[in-house]
Amino acid sequence: MLTQETARKWIDLFIEQILENKDYLSELDTAIGDGDHGNNLARGANALTEALQTKNPETLPDLLKVTGMTLVSKVGGASGPLLGSAFIGMAKASQDSDDLATVLEAGLEGIQKRGKAVAGEKTMVDEWIPVVEAVKSKTLTSAFIEETVEKTKDIKATKGRASYLGDRSIGHIDPGAMSSSYLFKTMMEAGVYDE
Repeated sequence: MLTQETARKWIDLFIEQILENKDYLSELDTAIGDGDHGNNLARGANALTEALQTKNPETLPDLLKVTGMTLVSKVGGASGPLLGSAFIGMAKASQDSDDLATVLEAGLEGIQKRGKAVAGEKTMVDEWIPVVEAVKSKTLTSAFIEETVEKTKDIKATKGRASYLGDRSIGHIDPGAMSSSYLFKTMMEAGVYDE
């Protein structure tokens, strides 16, 4: 269930995953981007830990907003503004609804508005769209989250830095989709998504 408590646990678990997998995310990004995805997100994760301790947000919308604003301001590259926009969108939606699908859909809209990305361009959106659909139909599993990440391997990048590689971008997992998969797996782990 999406509450302030479960969302806080979710964000804490996500921070852990990012810090744990920082090198791997940068490795993925080295293959098709500029190699800083993991380091950028780790910087954001550390800033987020600090912001949550200092501000100690007590409501769900405040928690999501602090998360979003911190990611936008502290993470370099495209991932910070995109992920940050997702959390800011989710914060707005959570003022009127605690329905996870509704809140995640607002997050996805935030990413798409900021990044102008659609499905099939090898971006984090290729992870977000199927996951949001699976949350709506109550069919989300960890295995599904992994499958959708794997599928980004077969996509030719037509957006962002990876698009410069053309066909050579095929065969590589999209780093943004991978970091988003950590977000969704920790969401399940924290009990935000009720199976």
